[in-house]
Amino acid sequence: MKIIDGGIVAPKGFKANGYKEGKYGVAIIVSEKEAVGAGTFTTNKVVAHPVVLSRELIKNKDKFRAIVANSGNANCFTKDGLEDAKEMQRLVAELFNINEDDVLVASTGVIGRKMNMEIIRDRINKVYNLIKEENSSINAAKAIMTTDTKPKEIAVEFEVNGKVVRVGGIAKGAGMIAPNMLHATMLCFITTDIEIDKESLTTVLQKVVDKTFNNISVDGDTSTNDTVFILANGLSGVNYKECKEEFENALLFVCRELAKMIVKDGEGATKFMEVVVRGAKSEEDAVKASKAIVNSLLVKTAVFGGDPNWGRIVAAVGYSGADFNPEIVDVLLSNYEDEVYLVKDGVPLADEGTAELKKAEEIMKSDEIKIVVDLKMGEFENICYGCDLSYEYVRINAEYTT
Repeated sequence: MKIIDGGIVAPKGFKANGYKEGKYGVAIIVSEKEAVGAGTFTTNKVVAHPVVLSRELIKNKDKFRAIVANSGNANCFTKDGLEDAKEMQRLVAELFNINEDDVLVASTGVIGRKMNMEIIRDRINKVYNLIKEENSSINAAKAIMTTDTKPKEIAVEFEVNGKVVRVGGIAKGAGMIAPNMLHATMLCFITTDIEIDKESLTTVLQKVVDKTFNNISVDGDTSTNDTVFILANGLSGVNYKECKEEFENALLFVCRELAKMIVKDGEGATKFMEVVVRGAKSEEDAVKASKAIVNSLLVKTAVFGGDPNWGRIVAAVGYSGADFNPEIVDVLLSNYEDEVYLVKDGVPLADEGTAELKKAEEIMKSDEIKIVVDLKMGEFENICYGCDLSYEYVRINAEYTT
């Protein structure tokens, strides 16, 4: 497997483009032939209208032709929002001469505000004209950005018996990201030219989402609009049964890299953190403990302030619900070049005036921090990704609707 250019349009038979002006953007992704589709959606009980529409489509249909997504308005908790989502679907279907129920819809932006359909219609028409002239994954990625500071895209390929299979993706997300995903705040759209059935695609996608987007955190909030779509059109000529492991690894890599990009671009983020919990008695315990750490506001603010406060880390493990003995735990801090034990066999080492504390403080100055907690209770491990919580995060969200 190798990383290639092209993002969402790298797989054979896909076209995409996007257009954004001011707060409002639209991205459209189209397959030249029917593609098997799967998706995962938010677990929030307040659900955006595009999620309602697309979730029902994916439940009742196997194949699709297009995805349309807008930024600037979440189309959630509004009057006639479902009709607005259906109008987006209808407009794209008419322009590309496909069936309405072949179009999946997603939105992101401010909740509780009626969609300005005049603006959305304008953006959809502009993107249609752009797609006729140019294939641009990066434009599509830029069009769905909200408080993101940079677009997020990636693509990979691998060979099977001389044939090339590609997987590409774009994503957006910067705030309202919580490790709760069947879902987190984010949109992610993935394309692949592998041939695969709906059941297998759904199973693989959920497995990968559990390992990636389910394990990221910016601020602990779960959005009303979280959506991951994947379309597989089969144009590579390679069947999933020929390369199950290779395809799953490729999809896992694409989603993990996009998940990391989201976290690194978290609202106001200045530092990236990887949290590894190993030695757990069960997989559930490893997940509980790692998510508690990465989602802890006290840990996040300590990372922002450069404070190697191991007390906040073990406290998060303590309330996580994981089976945990503080008398045997290890806590290690790393910047991927250097590392130091804060706690070893339950004994704090990084006390005031120690060499360990001085080293830990130097490590905490790095832009990327790794926290490793060994529970020494079993053989299970989980990895989460997060970022710090800064003054800038408060400013961005205090001014979000203005």
